[in-house]
Amino acid sequence: MTVVLFRRQVAFLDRLTASIRARTGAAVSRAQIIRALIDALGDAGIDLTGARSEADLKTMVLARLGR
Repeated sequence: MTVVLFRRQVAFLDRLTASIRARTGAAVSRAQIIRALIDALGDAGIDLTGARSEADLKTMVLARLGR
């Protein structure tokens, strides 16, 4: 499976992987971060079935996170 990300999203993932490595010494990959985020979203029990766009999904998740 291939997923297309925006450059800003790849840059965010790269900064996060570098920060994790600097803080913990662990080499966590982009793919591991993406999989963990998807699993966390699935486990959170957020009802996203009303979303009609990517923007809706983002808004709904942020609302659940209290942001």
